[in-house]
Amino acid sequence: MFSTVKNHFRDVELKCGVSGAQLWAISEIAERPGLRVSELAQAMSIHLSTASNLVGTLEKKGLVRKERGLDQRVVFLHLTQQGIETVSRAPKPMIGILPDALQRLPEDELDALGDSMDKLIVMMQVKDETAAAKPLSDI
Repeated sequence: MFSTVKNHFRDVELKCGVSGAQLWAISEIAERPGLRVSELAQAMSIHLSTASNLVGTLEKKGLVRKERGLDQRVVFLHLTQQGIETVSRAPKPMIGILPDALQRLPEDELDALGDSMDKLIVMMQVKDETAAAKPLSDI
């Protein structure tokens, strides 16, 4: 499973020049132009500061542009032409193969998987509390 996920992220990097998390972020912005950073963080289930750093990286790469609203504190995100082209050539699913597969599981099977994963983590006896805030592609 981990090898398949890593191979997908490697494929994304080779075809698009961005990480899996970066591709997921720009795909969210492509689906909802004008998305706010807080909404992006929520969509990706990551911390607001992580999303902000991700947007900063995407802006430096020329894939995303920020647009301020009437309230100067509110920033809306849009893809640049380069960002649009990156999304258009990206391998699917853009959210990653593991999140995509999990979203397609029936709810009862997802609940059972969650229970089993909780038991497995307890048996491992080591917890990395910081991992919960990281996109899978960055672990």
